[in-house]
Amino acid sequence: MRWEELDREPCSLARTLSVVGDRWTLLVLRECFLRIRRFEEFEQRLGIARHVLADRLKKLTEAGVLEKIPYQERPRREEYRLTEKGLALYPALLALLDWGDKYMSGKEGPPLLRRHKTCGHVAHAVTACSECGEPLDARAMSAEPGPGAPAGFVLPQRPSNNAVDK
Repeated sequence: MRWEELDREPCSLARTLSVVGDRWTLLVLRECFLRIRRFEEFEQRLGIARHVLADRLKKLTEAGVLEKIPYQERPRREEYRLTEKGLALYPALLALLDWGDKYMSGKEGPPLLRRHKTCGHVAHAVTACSECGEPLDARAMSAEPGPGAPAGFVLPQRPSNNAVDK
């Protein structure tokens, strides 16, 4: 599997990584969810090189995660806004943030809290079964080939003594 060919892999995670899987893109998306929209703001907040930032914003725009919206005509200036496709990444970012809060925060605690506007409580990512509502974790799941699996695709069969099964 070659990095530049991830978008053609028969794996949804590999295809997703082809869009968001480098070391700056998730940080750019974090800023988007914090309502940062303009190139100079991204550059200042992230301390990222201009050419790297331009590349990441272009890639996210081409993938339909962000769209450019003009906010000034002369000279023409545009800002970057999340599309519906981009907004759909929020649960994944929340899950990563919660993992970081739990395992990577110092003794002071998480650097940022996320408060639910509707009820006013600090909220955390919760992954639950879409059918029964039971919480999901790796031990509660199995995998099987889906309709988009290549012909002849077979999942590896392993004895139940790996770390996920314990």
